[in-house]
Amino acid sequence: MLALAAAPLGLRCLFLDRSATAPAAQFAPMLVGELTDPALLADLAKRCDVLTFDWENVPAGALAPLAHTIPIRPGPAALEVSQDRLAEKSLFTRLRIPVTPHAAVEGRADLERAARRLGLPGVLKTRRLGYDGKGQVLLREPAEFDRALETLGGRDLIYEKHQRFSAEVSVVGARGIDGEIALYPLSANTHRDGILRYGIAPYHDEALERLAASYIRRVMRSLDYVGVLAIEFFVVNGRLLANEMAPRVHNSGHWTIDGCVTSQFENHLRAICGLPLGSTRPLGHTAMINFLGSMPDRESLLRIEGLAYHDYGKEPRPGRKLGHCTIVSARAKDRDVAMQNALKSIRWT
Repeated sequence: MLALAAAPLGLRCLFLDRSATAPAAQFAPMLVGELTDPALLADLAKRCDVLTFDWENVPAGALAPLAHTIPIRPGPAALEVSQDRLAEKSLFTRLRIPVTPHAAVEGRADLERAARRLGLPGVLKTRRLGYDGKGQVLLREPAEFDRALETLGGRDLIYEKHQRFSAEVSVVGARGIDGEIALYPLSANTHRDGILRYGIAPYHDEALERLAASYIRRVMRSLDYVGVLAIEFFVVNGRLLANEMAPRVHNSGHWTIDGCVTSQFENHLRAICGLPLGSTRPLGHTAMINFLGSMPDRESLLRIEGLAYHDYGKEPRPGRKLGHCTIVSARAKDRDVAMQNALKSIRWT
């Protein structure tokens, strides 16, 4: 999607991926190998003007030696903090952004103390390498502690108080080299098993919109951020609690491809290349539905007015994001009807 957004701007992409069948290979040349391979990284840096990433688990240490030879945007500081849930929450707290009560866990004793102080139920998570519901276990009673610790490795964990939220929302924005910031409207997201199923935008709540805008601006300025950033929140009793951030283009922002004047992908490229940011104005009321595990019947979906179909060209696998569709309508009511029709043709596996 970055390559597709780059072409009209006259930009060319070169990708590094561990798989020769990565979706980007359909549209741009690729280097294939480990993301920590010094020779491949050096070759990538030599052949490019700016380096970026679309996955926050790229090892920050592997990129550090390249910082002296090529601009890396967003910078390593943003990548590092996003790779550790405890560091991420510490940043939010320092910037006066509310978060879920939490505690670091390095073993059974820490978990027992955290559960007593914060209460049950709670969620035990790995501090690193967790996304799309991976690396976390919901705990309801102490009898579940040992198995959860064994499942997650027992160390470098974080325990979070379980939140009863009324909605999950995310804010996506871009910040340029000159500090210019462009923010997209809030989207409301529906997850199952930790994976985004569908989202709608704009999510109309002026008070929460102002809060989210304030919070993402604080993070961007604190990190001297360049590129697209996403922050996911729980809405709890009318307040926003920051759950996590992603220093990259984000699944909850895929609706912007068809639903806004300028997509998150184009604005990411504009930002990291020093170009003026584009308008984030929505073009209507939008729904985005992920295709998970298997692809739906294309013909059925394309009969729905206002629907755009996106196939990533990935091999099917349970729970894997294989594509998505976007529905844009002039009225929220029409969008919702079309979304319900689309969902009848989509089976998540």
